[in-house]
Amino acid sequence: MSINLSLLPSAEKNKIELDKQASYAVWQLKQAKAGPDLLISEAEKIRNQGERDFFEQAIQKYKRIMGVA
Repeated sequence: MSINLSLLPSAEKNKIELDKQASYAVWQLKQAKAGPDLLISEAEKIRNQGERDFFEQAIQKYKRIMGVA
């Protein structure tokens, strides 16, 4: 069964994008392409508190998955 992501509500699409951004930010940190300040600056760009919380949870998830302290 395939799912067409373009049919999702905009809030769900935004969560998918925030999850991707969190994954990429942690990957950059792991590869030493950026420092920990990247995670803070990216989170500060998010105005909606619920979205910011989701982003920070995603950061923690990817830190565990990628083994980043």
